[in-house]
Amino acid sequence: MAPALTESAPAPSHQLLDAPSKLTFPDGIKTSGQHPPLYDKLRPFEDFPQEITGPTVWKAEDYIRNPERWVHPFTMDEISEMSDAADKFIAASIPLTGISKENFQLPRLSSFLESIRSELLNGKGFILFKGFPVEEWGNHKSAIAYMGLGTFLGYFVSQNGKGHVLGHVKDLGEDSTQISSVRIYRTNARQFFHADDSDLVGLLCIARALSGGESDIVSSHHVYNTLSATRPDVLKTLCTPDWYFDRKGEVSKGQDPYIRTSVFYLENNDGLAASNHPRVYSKWDPYFVRSLERYSSTGAIPPLSPAQLEAMQVLEQTCVNLSLHMVLEVGDIQFLSNEHVLHARTEYTDHAPPRPRRHLMRLWLATPENEGGWKLPFKDSKEKKRGGIQVDDVAPVAPLDAE
Repeated sequence: MAPALTESAPAPSHQLLDAPSKLTFPDGIKTSGQHPPLYDKLRPFEDFPQEITGPTVWKAEDYIRNPERWVHPFTMDEISEMSDAADKFIAASIPLTGISKENFQLPRLSSFLESIRSELLNGKGFILFKGFPVEEWGNHKSAIAYMGLGTFLGYFVSQNGKGHVLGHVKDLGEDSTQISSVRIYRTNARQFFHADDSDLVGLLCIARALSGGESDIVSSHHVYNTLSATRPDVLKTLCTPDWYFDRKGEVSKGQDPYIRTSVFYLENNDGLAASNHPRVYSKWDPYFVRSLERYSSTGAIPPLSPAQLEAMQVLEQTCVNLSLHMVLEVGDIQFLSNEHVLHARTEYTDHAPPRPRRHLMRLWLATPENEGGWKLPFKDSKEKKRGGIQVDDVAPVAPLDAE
């Protein structure tokens, strides 16, 4: 039987350690992992706004011909400061999984990164850095500087059951049709519009594909407003917490293999002033919804309804219609919000050997609510490393290439 929609949240089977061992977690913080929402904190569709306003609602035409509004070329001084910090980190022999703002200091660049963090969380939700010297520095130093840069935006979290806190988007030849077990970032297949299991996501381009592999992003709040005006029935379906998301086997002992939630839901308004309306958060990945037939076929969970199947198609097409297209060049770093931006990738073809395959280094970053992050209706909302994927006590690792 599928869980009732009125049930309370299950008792967590995977408890976070109060003080994780630094032998296992060098920065002293453990990724919280995936959790079901607090069902008693979810709000009915009638409580959702008819229209979202503010800087998180943007249109592609506002940016297509205005790169100065979202592209930042690194200056020579900024590169020099990151280079010096990386060299000091290497000299200190600290494991890459132990990097932090304290041991990767950027006294001049840090104030700028704080403003970028605010813009990612509360503004348009994206930025493209250019000119990161990956070819000069190589993968090791580039990874250090990239992760060090990321610590000023959030806390890095594990991205899979192997504990990868430095991920690698690269085609490893896995079968993209086996969606119940294969993560699409490890293939060259198209990635439909989605959000990752973290507050922010970063992508550093190490090598481009021969063709394809291009990026599209969209304001999920613009999508929300469009659906509210044109297909309120679809929006209601997306705001109803009867969607099941696959965990693809990346679960701790005793946890369910899927999570029931909604696609859009409201920020938890506990402690918010009456004048502060809760914001709309989006959580979506169609690959993790379509892959659950192995459970729905046995009656463990309900199959996707006709209304849900239509909602998936309408949502994707709306995202496509409203999206901003960009191409990541070698040395580009794209940072996005997963709260209010959805992103996609076109299918791609790699160069023939010996040319390198398309390769992006990926970061998932957490921004807890007591450090300016959104107040999410999840039990780990105040954890430093909320979200991500944590399987039991698997230690974090930061490989320098895909594995």
